[in-house]
Amino acid sequence: MDLSFTPDEERFRAQLRAWLADNVPPPWRSPSFWASLPEADAFELRRDWERLRHRAGFAGISLPREYGGRGGTPGMQAIHDEESARARAPHSVNQIGLTFLVPTVMAVGTDEQKREIIPPLLRNDVIWCQGFSEPGAGSDLAALRTTGVRDGDEFVVTGQKVWTTNAAHGDRIFMLVRTEPGSQRHHGLSMLLVDMRQDGVEARPLRQMSGVSEFGEVFFTDVRVKVTDCLGGVGNGWATAMLLLSFERGASGLAQYTAFRRQFDEIVAAAPPGRLDDPVLRQRLAQRIVDLECLRYHAMHVLTQVEQGEELGAGSSLTKLQWSQTHQQLWETFDDLLGPEATLARPDPDTDLRAMHREAMWSRSVTIWGGSSQVQRNIVAERVLGLPR
Repeated sequence: MDLSFTPDEERFRAQLRAWLADNVPPPWRSPSFWASLPEADAFELRRDWERLRHRAGFAGISLPREYGGRGGTPGMQAIHDEESARARAPHSVNQIGLTFLVPTVMAVGTDEQKREIIPPLLRNDVIWCQGFSEPGAGSDLAALRTTGVRDGDEFVVTGQKVWTTNAAHGDRIFMLVRTEPGSQRHHGLSMLLVDMRQDGVEARPLRQMSGVSEFGEVFFTDVRVKVTDCLGGVGNGWATAMLLLSFERGASGLAQYTAFRRQFDEIVAAAPPGRLDDPVLRQRLAQRIVDLECLRYHAMHVLTQVEQGEELGAGSSLTKLQWSQTHQQLWETFDDLLGPEATLARPDPDTDLRAMHREAMWSRSVTIWGGSSQVQRNIVAERVLGLPR
C-alpha cells in the first residue's frame, strides 16, 4: 500500500486547493445554506457550479483529453475528490454518471459511445440516472421484469424502475432490461441507454423522510431504444452491471473519509454541556475515530490497487460494506450523544441541526442502496474468503 502521492500530484493538489478557495463562496460552506434552499434552486446552483469547474479544467480528472478530461492519474482524481470534500464544494448533480457510467463506458463502450456520452456529461449538458432497482427486484437485481422486445433495429421497452436518483432532472438513463423473451435470472439481460425526454417515459418523485425528493420512480410504456444504444453487448447486461457496480462499490473512500471526519467534529461540537463527560459515550466516540481511520487506510489500499492496474472485482464489496457501516454508525452516535435534543431543529438559538437531521436520515439508506450489507457480506464470504454458500 502506497500512502504517498507523486510530486506532480501534490502540485495538482496545491493548484486545485487554491482554485477552490477562490471559487467556493463562503456561504456555501455552511450545511445550513443548502438545507435552506428549495430543491430545484439547489440543483441548478450545483449544476452551474460544475460547469464552472469544467471550464477551469477540473472535470474528468483521470479521463483522456480527447473526451474532455484532464488526462491525469487516479491519484489526482482521489486528490480532487478529497480536496473538494475538504473545501465543502457542492456535491455533483451528475455523480451517478461520473462515478459509475463513465468508467464503464471507458471499459466496454464503443468509440462512438465514448464520444457521444462523456463530453456532454462532463459539461453537465446531460444528466444521467441509473435504472436498476424495480418493485420486487431490489437487492435481488436478477429478478427484474422490465422487458425490451426486439423490433428491427430497436428495442421496445416496457416496465418500471424505482429509487432512481435525480429522476425528475434526468435526461438519459442507463438501465438493465430483459431483452431475451423467457430468460430467467442473470441471463438474457442488456444494459440500454435510454432518452428520458421521449414519449412513453414518466418520472414521478418519491418524497423521503428527510423531506427531499432526490429519488423517483420511472415508468416506461413502449419506449423505443436503438440497438446501438446498448452498452457492453446485447445479452451481456449482467456482466456489464457487475462491472459498473464494482466502480460504484470500489470508488475511492478518501472523499468519504474527509466528509465523515468533518461530520464527526460537527457532531462532537453539537453535544449538550456535560455529555462529553460520559465515559460510555467517550468510548463510542473513540471507536468512531478508529472506524474512520480504518476507512482512510482502506481507501489508500484501494487507490494503490487502481494505480497498479488491478481489477477490484468482488473485493469492492468490502469497500461498500465498510464505508456504509462507518457512516451509519457515525450518525447513530449522533443520536446517542445528543439524546432527546437530536430531534430538535434548534436546541438553542445558536445551534441549527437541520442539515445534520438530513444527513442522519440519509445514513439509514446507505446500507441498502448499491447492494445491501447482507448481500455484500455474502459476496465477501463466498468470492473473497472462499467460504461455502
